Amino acid sequence: MTQDQLSQRLGIGKAALSMIETGKAALSSRNRNILVQELNVNPDWLETGQGEMFNAEPDLTSYLHRTDNSLPLQSVPLYSIEGTAGLVPLFSDQRQHKPINYIHIPNLPKCDGAIYVVGDSMYPLLKSGDIVLYKQLHDIGDVFWGDMYLLSIDIDGEEYVTVKYIQKSDREGYVKLVSQNPHHADKEVEIKRIRALALVKASIRMNSMR
Repeated sequence: MTQDQLSQRLGIGKAALSMIETGKAALSSRNRNILVQELNVNPDWLETGQGEMFNAEPDLTSYLHRTDNSLPLQSVPLYSIEGTAGLVPLFSDQRQHKPINYIHIPNLPKCDGAIYVVGDSMYPLLKSGDIVLYKQLHDIGDVFWGDMYLLSIDIDGEEYVTVKYIQKSDREGYVKLVSQNPHHADKEVEIKRIRALALVKASIRMNSMR
């Protein structure tokens, strides 16, 4: 990435970028997050100059509520949506579906399972190929408005699986699905078309060396 490209990505001028590079100006928390979360820069290298420039380890982000009780260690089953034919069969009877692997993570709230993310509607927070860990919900009335959810939506008889923020809608019997990616417009969906629902408890980003 050239200096021009990086300055455009950070939304600052080349002169400001040069001052950051030479230590004459501080890096803002917003731009630090862009470097670490989107460009996979190793935060230790960013702070100290030591180690590898790019992060080769998966990043775990947890989405906790005050009522969550963390478990010292749990084995979360990782499922393939293709292998289970969608969220609805998986949520109907998880015991009938064999996980492709298990994720062992300490100090997280109880999770029912994990799946790979497909699509870019939540980019840059999530990208295709990342993993979300979820807690299944049985009633739309249990939704925490504004939080991130894994949903299965019926569109003309086909199951559409997505990760979105759920917000209240002004239309009765509807909810608003909101993306992180500004290129994806908000969408209002009838509640009765939501066939499966789970609260996203954590996400894992798999970074690779460049």
